[in-house]
Amino acid sequence: QVQLVESGGGLVQAGGSLRLSCVASGRTFSTINMGWFRQAPGKEREFVAAISWSDVSTYYADSVKGRFTISRDNAKKTVTLQMNSLKPEDTAVYYCAAGGAIVAAHLVRVPYWGKGTLVTVSS
Repeated sequence: QVQLVESGGGLVQAGGSLRLSCVASGRTFSTINMGWFRQAPGKEREFVAAISWSDVSTYYADSVKGRFTISRDNAKKTVTLQMNSLKPEDTAVYYCAAGGAIVAAHLVRVPYWGKGTLVTVSS
């Protein structure tokens, strides 16, 4: 079992930055893929970014490439999403995801989810 707790969401103006963190419990953090998803009001949950456990490769949705950076600290069991140049369309609840497989540069079949943290970007 893996439990995930996100933090760092909030209100920011367009062009600003936020840093999301996710702390995991459990012994297997260093050997599982980690990622972030988001869900905007009235829309389905979508993939944002992922980082592999094996070679720390990173993967991003086209909509956030060049603006967001995912990283992990296995010693602290933490995965971080640095979000820069935020846009109003980035407004969503952001979910930390653990486990699953990286397929076609996406994280799929995710078994563990956090409860989410709200990011609001004002124009």
